[in-house]
Amino acid sequence: MKNIFVDGAISPDQIAASISKHAQKTDIGAHALFLGQVRADEVDDRRVSAILYTAYEEMALEKMHTIREHVFAKYDLICMHVYHSLGEVQTGQLCLFVFVSSKHRRDAQEACKELVEQIKKELPIWGKELFEDNTHQWKKNN
Repeated sequence: MKNIFVDGAISPDQIAASISKHAQKTDIGAHALFLGQVRADEVDDRRVSAILYTAYEEMALEKMHTIREHVFAKYDLICMHVYHSLGEVQTGQLCLFVFVSSKHRRDAQEACKELVEQIKKELPIWGKELFEDNTHQWKKNN
C-alpha cells in the first residue's frame, strides 16, 4: 500500500519533481491535477491561520487503496499520485496534491475530479482550524 501522507505542507518542489518524472512516459497524452490550499477563512469574526490535520492513518491508507483500484478500473489511467498533509499547514500552503495521467484528456480530468471528491468524502482525515486569536474548531467540510 502506498503512503499518501506528507508531514506538514506539500512543497512546490515535490509537485514539480512528480510532474517532471513523467516526461519519459511517451504514452501519456494528458495530465490533470488538483492542488488543495489552506484558506484564511473568517469564521465568527476569527481568521484561520492554519489547519492541523490528523488521520486514522491505517484505515485511510486502506480506503485510499480501494479508491485507487476503483478509479484505475473505471478510467484509462497510466499514473496516479495522491499526497495529503498531516500536521500543521499554514494558510497559503498546499495540503492536497492529486495528479493523474492518461492517454486522453477526458479520462484524466474525470478521474482527478472523482478522486478529490472521494478523498474528501471517504478518508478518515480531520482538520482542526487554528485561528489567529489562538482558538480552534474542527473543520466542517461542505
